[in-house]
Amino acid sequence: MPDAAAGGHHGAGHRSRLRQRLLNGDGTGLHDHEIIEYLLALAIPRRDTKQLAKQLIDHFGGLAGVLTADGDSLRAIPGMGETSAAALKIVQVAASRLVSEPVRRQPILSSWQALLDYLRLDMAHLTRERVRVLFLNAKNMLISDDNMSEGSVDQAAIYTRQVIKRALDLGATSLILVHNHPSGNPQPSKQDIQITREIIEAGKRLGIDVHDHIIIGLDGHSSMRSMGLM
Repeated sequence: MPDAAAGGHHGAGHRSRLRQRLLNGDGTGLHDHEIIEYLLALAIPRRDTKQLAKQLIDHFGGLAGVLTADGDSLRAIPGMGETSAAALKIVQVAASRLVSEPVRRQPILSSWQALLDYLRLDMAHLTRERVRVLFLNAKNMLISDDNMSEGSVDQAAIYTRQVIKRALDLGATSLILVHNHPSGNPQPSKQDIQITREIIEAGKRLGIDVHDHIIIGLDGHSSMRSMGLM
């Protein structure tokens, strides 16, 4: 679907005021819909984007929902197209790079809050369950951040053999398991606990330590290690 054509004159004064509020302050005074409105205005310059911005906020449940929605979901909204969807997606990419920098430059265990911020930004709003594994070297520096599988709304498969083989291929000495619960509740299930223990046992035999299994949800996160489950 193409980006909406010009549909009524959006006062240049209004857009200019938004721009000045952004440049002359720190942007904290902008409403959520105004942030989306301004991003859309860059992609669709000859159109009033205020109503479309409000529609997106309503549809996806807020600013975070809009900025983390996948491209297909964004393009499915009437008035949205590739250019406007990309204008929104680039914000998530930039934000992810920003918060992931300490995760990639420092030992993971000494930048734990940065890791949680990075994972929440990337995974809290996903509508399908995704399993990823962070593979670390002997200094606990990140070697690789792999998406291992993606599943239905409530289940993604994780295979012990697949995780351990990848760790060996990378020369990793430890790893952190991560997955999301689209339901929003980050509490681990019995299956989560069982598969974690299987991976821990398989890793022990090969000198690969499992630091934690983190579960991300809209309601927060849980750490199986801090819960005493591993």
